[in-house]
Amino acid sequence: MEAAMDLMRRISPNDSETALSALLSLLPDHSADLLSQVDQPLQVLCDVDSGKEFLLCDYNRDADSYRSPWSNNYYPPLEDGSLPSAALRKLEIEANEVFAIYRDQYYEGGISSVYMWEDENGGFIACFLIKKDGSKTAHGRRGCLEEGIWDAIHIIEVGPEEEGMANYCLTSTIMLSLTTNGKSSDTFNLSGSIRRQMSMHLSTDEGHLCNMGRMIEEMESKLRNSLDQVYFGKTREMVFTLRPPPEGVQMKLPDC
Repeated sequence: MEAAMDLMRRISPNDSETALSALLSLLPDHSADLLSQVDQPLQVLCDVDSGKEFLLCDYNRDADSYRSPWSNNYYPPLEDGSLPSAALRKLEIEANEVFAIYRDQYYEGGISSVYMWEDENGGFIACFLIKKDGSKTAHGRRGCLEEGIWDAIHIIEVGPEEEGMANYCLTSTIMLSLTTNGKSSDTFNLSGSIRRQMSMHLSTDEGHLCNMGRMIEEMESKLRNSLDQVYFGKTREMVFTLRPPPEGVQMKLPDC
């Protein structure tokens, strides 16, 4: 199991679905652990009742159906699918509205979904998802990418409130895949994933949503910087080591 998880951490997001399927065949006894611990690229489905798209993941799945955050219905229909409590559903609706604004401001489009469910310890868990397709034919506005996918998965475990305070544990995963095809770079492909964790003990005076939003905003900023240094920085270093630019010429990799 440890070797399987180590392999999935190093596999390209483009090949993760194939790799996971192969591991499930090799390790059927660990299927539950693999499915719960390995993040897959997000898929999209349309909620016919609201006319809005929503994201599919293991956190809104029950059997072979997926719950929409907009209508609270399962697709395909599922009679006995698990649903959040009335109070948590109210917070989930508000979180989806706020997170859609965050998505538009930071990502200039894309699709977002927020799911919440009760935890056994008396708290709850929230899942914040963003998918941005930056290719020319999708949400891309600058036209620099032939293909480009950014999948962000943020899982926050919120402990029970005690004396106006609560523990928050955030686990974030970013999966990035992009392909350019221009005169300066020719065909160039870069893909990878990164995961980080953060824990905080915060006051609940402003509400759980404010606390979770600040944590996600801070984490995404750190992850963007890490991706820039690890993937783009190392790629730039390797390219310029193999093919040094002429003296006096400033060169850089495509930044879109």
